[in-house]
Amino acid sequence: MTPTSRDDLIAVLKKLVLEAAEKEAPRGGLGDHETLFGPESRLALDSLDALQVSMALQERFGVRMADSKETRRALNSIATLADYLRERGAA
Repeated sequence: MTPTSRDDLIAVLKKLVLEAAEKEAPRGGLGDHETLFGPESRLALDSLDALQVSMALQERFGVRMADSKETRRALNSIATLADYLRERGAA
Protein backbone atom coordinates (compact mmCIF):
# COMPACT_ATOMS: atom_id res chain seq x y z
CA MET A 1 0.00 0.00 0.00
CA THR A 2 1.33 3.42 -0.98
CA PRO A 3 0.49 6.26 1.42
CA THR A 4 -1.91 8.70 -0.24
CA SER A 5 -1.40 11.83 1.85
CA ARG A 6 1.58 13.46 3.50
CA ASP A 7 0.10 12.63 6.93
CA ASP A 8 -0.25 8.97 5.92
CA LEU A 9 3.33 8.97 4.65
CA ILE A 10 4.60 10.48 7.90
CA ALA A 11 2.80 7.79 9.93
CA VAL A 12 4.33 5.07 7.72
CA LEU A 13 7.80 6.62 8.04
CA LYS A 14 7.64 6.89 11.82
CA LYS A 15 6.85 3.21 12.04
CA LEU A 16 9.51 2.29 9.45
CA VAL A 17 12.26 4.29 11.18
CA LEU A 18 11.47 2.89 14.62
CA GLU A 19 11.30 -0.69 13.33
CA ALA A 20 14.45 -0.43 11.19
CA ALA A 21 16.44 1.08 14.07
CA GLU A 22 14.85 -1.32 16.56
CA LYS A 23 13.82 1.55 18.84
CA GLU A 24 10.75 2.26 20.91
CA ALA A 25 8.86 5.48 20.30
CA PRO A 26 10.03 8.15 22.74
CA ARG A 27 7.69 9.34 25.47
CA GLY A 28 5.00 11.49 23.90
CA GLY A 29 5.64 10.00 20.46
CA LEU A 30 8.03 10.93 17.69
CA GLY A 31 7.50 14.46 16.38
CA ASP A 32 7.36 15.14 12.64
CA HIS A 33 10.15 17.74 12.85
CA GLU A 34 12.12 16.12 15.66
CA THR A 35 15.82 15.58 14.96
CA LEU A 36 16.57 11.88 14.42
CA PHE A 37 20.37 11.94 14.80
CA GLY A 38 22.86 13.76 16.96
CA PRO A 39 23.13 14.81 20.58
CA GLU A 40 19.73 16.53 20.65
CA SER A 41 17.92 13.44 19.34
CA ARG A 42 15.73 11.56 21.79
CA LEU A 43 16.16 8.40 19.68
CA ALA A 44 19.97 8.63 19.74
CA LEU A 45 20.26 7.07 16.28
CA ASP A 46 23.78 6.39 14.97
CA SER A 47 25.40 5.55 11.63
CA LEU A 48 24.38 1.89 11.83
CA ASP A 49 20.79 2.99 12.37
CA ALA A 50 21.10 5.28 9.31
CA LEU A 51 22.22 2.31 7.23
CA GLN A 52 19.35 0.16 8.50
CA VAL A 53 16.81 2.92 7.85
CA SER A 54 18.15 3.62 4.36
CA MET A 55 17.97 -0.10 3.53
CA ALA A 56 14.38 -0.24 4.79
CA LEU A 57 13.53 2.82 2.67
CA GLN A 58 15.05 1.20 -0.39
CA GLU A 59 13.07 -1.98 0.20
CA ARG A 60 9.76 -0.19 0.93
CA PHE A 61 9.93 2.72 -1.52
CA GLY A 62 12.57 1.68 -4.04
CA VAL A 63 14.67 4.76 -3.28
CA ARG A 64 18.41 4.54 -2.96
CA MET A 65 20.23 7.48 -1.37
CA ALA A 66 23.27 8.38 -3.43
CA ASP A 67 25.73 9.39 -0.72
CA SER A 68 26.16 10.15 2.97
CA LYS A 69 25.45 13.89 2.54
CA GLU A 70 22.13 13.13 0.85
CA THR A 71 21.31 10.56 3.52
CA ARG A 72 22.07 13.01 6.35
CA ARG A 73 19.86 15.69 4.78
CA ALA A 74 16.97 13.30 4.10
CA LEU A 75 17.12 11.68 7.53
CA ASN A 76 17.21 14.92 9.50
CA SER A 77 13.60 14.41 10.61
CA ILE A 78 10.52 12.46 9.59
CA ALA A 79 9.20 15.59 7.82
CA THR A 80 12.39 16.03 5.75
CA LEU A 81 12.31 12.34 4.89
CA ALA A 82 8.68 12.59 3.73
CA ASP A 83 9.57 15.61 1.57
CA TYR A 84 12.59 13.77 0.14
CA LEU A 85 10.47 10.78 -0.88
CA ARG A 86 7.70 12.92 -2.35
CA GLU A 87 10.20 15.00 -4.37
CA ARG A 88 11.50 11.79 -5.93
CA GLY A 89 8.03 10.47 -6.67
CA ALA A 90 8.54 7.51 -4.34
CA ALA A 91 5.52 8.31 -2.19
